[in-house]
Amino acid sequence: MYYFLSHLSSMDICFTSSFTPKLIHDLLVKTRTISYGNCMLQVFTMHFFGGIEIFILAAMAFDRYVAICKPLHYMIIMSRSKCNFLVLAAWVGGAAHSFPQLFMVLLLPFCGPNEIDHFFCDIFPLLKVACTDTYITGVLVVANSGMVALVTFVVLVFSYVVILFTLRNHSAEGRRKALSTCASHITVVLLFFVPAIFIYLRPPTTFPEDKVFAVFYTIIAPMFNPLIYTLRNREMKDAMRKVWCQSYFQRKHTINFKKTIS
Repeated sequence: MYYFLSHLSSMDICFTSSFTPKLIHDLLVKTRTISYGNCMLQVFTMHFFGGIEIFILAAMAFDRYVAICKPLHYMIIMSRSKCNFLVLAAWVGGAAHSFPQLFMVLLLPFCGPNEIDHFFCDIFPLLKVACTDTYITGVLVVANSGMVALVTFVVLVFSYVVILFTLRNHSAEGRRKALSTCASHITVVLLFFVPAIFIYLRPPTTFPEDKVFAVFYTIIAPMFNPLIYTLRNREMKDAMRKVWCQSYFQRKHTINFKKTIS
């Protein structure tokens, strides 16, 4: 699990770094522009690292399925070579998803005014300002991005249905431990996939609410991933509880000391 978590955290950093520095810069200046080359780079990196993250989440679901449903065979099934293969497959899947998206956008002609209603360069806002018929391109984008998100989400849901079905024969303590293990992953999946499916699995158009939904899978989900997975680690929770208790008693002691002096 921690092997996949390390790769997930790396993808979170790369994913958010593809647009956050530019977003922070735009919030501090009045003129918010981006060059054509940087815009195309944003399109590619967003879908490349986002695609890798989607497939790593699927690999983590498979890891949880093996750990809960086949615990005695876990070390054999999830060997280091198998884990490396799943991560490599995630990178290949991200490339297979992002390169067609980039090529479709590169073929679009833009003749101005090139103003998009979004905080980063995404395909649907770019289709809206292209000076050509983009119906076929929009359908291809939905078939690519929308179906990748939907199929992966369905596979994840199915895996957890199988896990819940398997837990019927476990003890109450075993069910509690298994569900606590899966709860963090389910939370991350919902934060990432639900907004992504809403945006990409629909007719190629844009809505003002798209920016709000995009915040969830581009900023909130990567930002909360470390917190969500950290809070399920017993050692980390004990360390945080110890730090909080120490700070509380130190603050209380300082307040009482000031009262005595006054």
